Amino acid sequence: MIRALHRWPGLLALALLTVLALSGAALSVFPAAERLGVTPAEAGLTVAELAQRVQKAIPAVEQIVRAPSGRITAYWFDGGTPGSALVDPSTGQAIASADPNQTERWLINLHRALFLGDGGRIVTAGGAAAMLVLALSGMVLVARRAGGWQRWFARLRGPLSGRLHVEIARIAVIGLLLSSSTALWMTASTFDLLPDNAAPPTVLAEPSGKTGIALTSIQQLQHTPVNTLRELSFPYAGDASDVFTLTTESGITTLDQGTGVQLSWAGLSTWQRVSETIYMLHTGQGAAALGLVLGLMALGVPVMGGTGVILWLTGRRVRPKIKGNVSAAHAETILLVGSEGGSTWGFAATLQAALTAAGQSVHAAALSSYDPARYAKAQRILILTATYGDGDAPASAKGFLNRLARSDTPAAALAVLGFGDRSFPAFCAFAKTIAAEAAAKGYAILLPFDTIDRQSPQDFARWGQALGAALDVPLTLAHQPILATTQSLTLLSRHDYGAEVQAPTSILRFALPKTSLWQRLVGRGISRFQAGDLLGILPEGADVARFYSLASASRDGFVEIVVRKRTGGLCSGQLLALEPGDTVRAFLRHNPNFHAGRDRVPLILIGAGTGIGPLAGIIRGNHRLRPIHLFFGMRHPDSDFLYGAELSRWQVKDRLAMLTTAVSRGTKPHYVQDALRGEAAQIARLIRDGARVMVCGGREMAAGVAVALTEILAPSGLTPAALKAEGRYVEDIY
Repeated sequence: MIRALHRWPGLLALALLTVLALSGAALSVFPAAERLGVTPAEAGLTVAELAQRVQKAIPAVEQIVRAPSGRITAYWFDGGTPGSALVDPSTGQAIASADPNQTERWLINLHRALFLGDGGRIVTAGGAAAMLVLALSGMVLVARRAGGWQRWFARLRGPLSGRLHVEIARIAVIGLLLSSSTALWMTASTFDLLPDNAAPPTVLAEPSGKTGIALTSIQQLQHTPVNTLRELSFPYAGDASDVFTLTTESGITTLDQGTGVQLSWAGLSTWQRVSETIYMLHTGQGAAALGLVLGLMALGVPVMGGTGVILWLTGRRVRPKIKGNVSAAHAETILLVGSEGGSTWGFAATLQAALTAAGQSVHAAALSSYDPARYAKAQRILILTATYGDGDAPASAKGFLNRLARSDTPAAALAVLGFGDRSFPAFCAFAKTIAAEAAAKGYAILLPFDTIDRQSPQDFARWGQALGAALDVPLTLAHQPILATTQSLTLLSRHDYGAEVQAPTSILRFALPKTSLWQRLVGRGISRFQAGDLLGILPEGADVARFYSLASASRDGFVEIVVRKRTGGLCSGQLLALEPGDTVRAFLRHNPNFHAGRDRVPLILIGAGTGIGPLAGIIRGNHRLRPIHLFFGMRHPDSDFLYGAELSRWQVKDRLAMLTTAVSRGTKPHYVQDALRGEAAQIARLIRDGARVMVCGGREMAAGVAVALTEILAPSGLTPAALKAEGRYVEDIY
């Protein structure tokens, strides 16, 4: 519901909101420019002194107006012809024309009414209402994606378009809320939809009928500082019944033109003060700095609009359309999905269609939308979720565990199905956490926890049979996984290692494929990537990809991976049989949790075997020369010292501060965790000073590294678990 409420106003009103935002941003410059061009009045100058100076320089003056910026304008009639000019408060002399800036006037007409009069005002009010809805719903969605309001500025992951959309929203949403709500107030005021509530004037005296008092003799004007003036109107010449009218920040008073006595007073009501404040907040008149800030925030609207369209189109491509989706309040089965790349949604669509065909009413939604209070008729809750990284929630499941902990336990029975790859140590870890938390919370269990390995249709069909038996309905789940869109990569070169130790390994370098501008914008294709991202290779004769950590970044101009021949490995066998000029089909998957980041804190890189790949890519890209300490484990330096020559060159160029190797074959086997213990003091010091640890390689190596670091850090009171919680200990394990 919230997502739809955010999506459709944005898509339908995108052009209008872009015009309003850009014109509003341009208008925000004028109050600041006006403020800079103002000649300030001297300290202590009174309205009486200012009026006397202006009247002396311009005898026919009828009105003096002070703008919120401090600019003073005089208006007069001379021989029946109106005139106006900006005046210097120190002399009262006219210094420039007061004619409005034509560019500013054009922008105001565009911004307020699209040059369409009252009809245009109604249209722009609709745009302001759409922006208000977008800002409010966007705040909810940002909090949901970040994992809660307290994690508003949590680190994001995913394609550039999605991250840019949210990053701008985090900053700009307050300004957009302010601009849209004040615009609606001003429109309502323009059409007299708001009460005036002006305070009636209090009559203090009757006019004397006299004329000719000197301005400096009027006590009220003598006691009113210029910086509180808004307007002073002079009495009409020859009309003894007319009066001086003085408007200040406090209210409006009338003064006898013959005696200077105060005749009436009307203070500003609370309602009028609120209206003036709203006008100031929206236009920046009287708050130029705030206006510029709001203008900068408004510039984010077209960017968010563009990225929002990209996200919508990408979502339509990745997330299948689920037909016959029943509302949450009327569904017997609630199907919740946690997905990072979209593949789990495909399985969910297959399950929803099969259950619907079997006569069940099903509501399918993202796991992040979990809300038991809405599931009035639910008899069961089915959770299908992938795992991101080292046991984290995928994108569409952000905040679920917090919601689960805070909510009441529904009567509906629960089944949890995890999706993952058994070759990774955190196989279905997030799904396992959900199952454990739900059991601890007292959920009735519909089916025991189960998993799907590598998007296996056979595993899914087996689980479907068990679900059908539990529901006592015939249920056949015939799912065909949607394969990722691949690109052809051409091998440029290969460097072979490991033959002497019966572990054939190659560094394979492919040409960077050509990608269109649209692919780069929506994050499709192999275009923008960093060392540590994943390259999916689809081997011939297989429908499931194998993933390799990238040892290069797109700025390097090539795609590089390190591959070791696995016994019976279909993909590794095909890759190691490639010769320069041969091609493979591949696609990109971002892995932002294993990026080096842009800061300058030292890095401790730890890897063994092919785990050197992304670490070498990080060192290659260390153009800012941040301190990097590499611990690399190999079998023998003569056979599998991967990137040996490059590491030496990078040390000379200061891209690598320290290299420590560990050789596991020979008379005295030495592993990478042993090398860590040998540099324990330096490692402890680096980590105490803020260094970040990145580990890449096999599970056994990673486990040994964790044990060694636990020992090294114990005297400091730190642990690898604590560093992980801070984002200072990351792993890419296979």
